[in-house]
Amino acid sequence: MHAITHQQGTMQWAEVADLASPGANEVTLRVAWAGVNRADIAQLAGKYPPPPGVSETLGLEVSGTVTQVGTNVQNVEVGQQVCALLAGGGYAEQVVVDARQLLPVPDGLSLRDAAALPEVFATAWLNLYMEAAMQRGERALIHAGASGVGSAAIQLCRAFGNPCFVTVGSQQKRDACEALGADASWNRHDGDFIDAVKDWGGADVILDPVGASYLSANQRVLNPDGRLVVIAMLGGNRAELDYGRLLMKRQRLIGSTLRARPPEQKGHILTQLQEKVWPKLAQGEIKPLIHNSWPITQAAEAHDYLKTDANIGKLLLAVSGEE
Repeated sequence: MHAITHQQGTMQWAEVADLASPGANEVTLRVAWAGVNRADIAQLAGKYPPPPGVSETLGLEVSGTVTQVGTNVQNVEVGQQVCALLAGGGYAEQVVVDARQLLPVPDGLSLRDAAALPEVFATAWLNLYMEAAMQRGERALIHAGASGVGSAAIQLCRAFGNPCFVTVGSQQKRDACEALGADASWNRHDGDFIDAVKDWGGADVILDPVGASYLSANQRVLNPDGRLVVIAMLGGNRAELDYGRLLMKRQRLIGSTLRARPPEQKGHILTQLQEKVWPKLAQGEIKPLIHNSWPITQAAEAHDYLKTDANIGKLLLAVSGEE
C-alpha cells in the first residue's frame, strides 16, 4: 500500500509494507479522506510523537469503507462506510483501528463530509460537555473559534442551549463564527478580550487551545465556579496562576488531551457523539465545515496552508477521494 512517509520534516507519498490483518477487536478501512490537524504539524516537527505502539504515520481521523473485520467485532460489516478517530496512521491507503473508535457516516452525509467530524467533534464534546460538564444555559468562551474544533464547538453550543463568545483573528472569521451561531466575537488583533467578555456576561466554561499567554485573561473572565479547559499550548506552556482568584471564585483548571486515551475511553466519547450529536448532523442542525481539500500527494501544501491560520473549518486530504 501507499502512505505518507516523513523524514526531517518532509513528506512523501511512498510505497510501504501492507498492514497486518486486524486483531480480534479491530477493523481495516480503505481510506477515502483524511483530516488535517495541528497535531500532525507538531508531530512532523518532532514535538508530538505518537503514543507507544502507534503508527508513525500522520493522521488522526479518516473516513472510509470497512474491508476486514476482527473476530470479536459486532455491528460492523464489510462494505460499511464509517469515519474513525485514530491515534495515528490516517495518511495512508489503509488503516487498522479498534472498532470502538468507529462511527457510522451520518445519514445524508458523504465520506468527504464524514472525514471532517471525528477529531473536532470528539474534542469539542469531550471538553465542553464531559470534562467541563457544561449545563444548558451556561456561557462558553471559545478561543480559535474559526478552527475545526472551534467551529464544532460553536455548533454544539447553539444546539445544546449554551450562549458562546469566540475569539478569532480577523473580521472575516468573526462574521463566519456568528453565522454558525456564536452570540458574540472578538478579533484578538484588537487587544485583549477581557472587557468584551465581561460586558457580555463572563464565561462559565472556556475552551482554550492557546495556553500560557491567555491564562491570566482567562482567569479574569471566568465566572464563579467557572471551568477552564486547556487543550493545547499554542501560546506557550508556562504562565503564572493567580491562586487567590482561583480560590475565591472557585475556578477549576482542567488539562485535557484526546490522542493518547485508550480505546475504551475514546469509545465512550464516540458513543455519546452518536447518541446526542449524530442525529443533529442527520437532520442538518449541525454541519461539517470544510474549508478546502488537497490530494494526499499534496499533504505538504495542506500543512503549509494550515500554518497560515487562514482556514475557517477543516482541511482534508483526498486519499481515494471516494464520496
